[in-house]
Amino acid sequence: MDEQVIIEQVLEIIDKLRPYINRDGGDIRFVKYEEGIVYVELLGACVGCVAIDSTLKDGVEAILLEEVPGIIGVEHI
Repeated sequence: MDEQVIIEQVLEIIDKLRPYINRDGGDIRFVKYEEGIVYVELLGACVGCVAIDSTLKDGVEAILLEEVPGIIGVEHI
């Protein structure tokens, strides 16, 4: 799949997830896509939150792996 198409799909999904993260005082920002890995930055209340790993792996990563072919992981920068 074309890298630009993957990035567009990732951005669309992040935009759909953002309100849920905002509700708890956090935010998420797409940084880059490289070799199957999506790099994001969690901001606001997410910084220092004990649930950051759960939000990233059980939420963001799980949805991206399911919805976007070619994604093999999500990493926090």
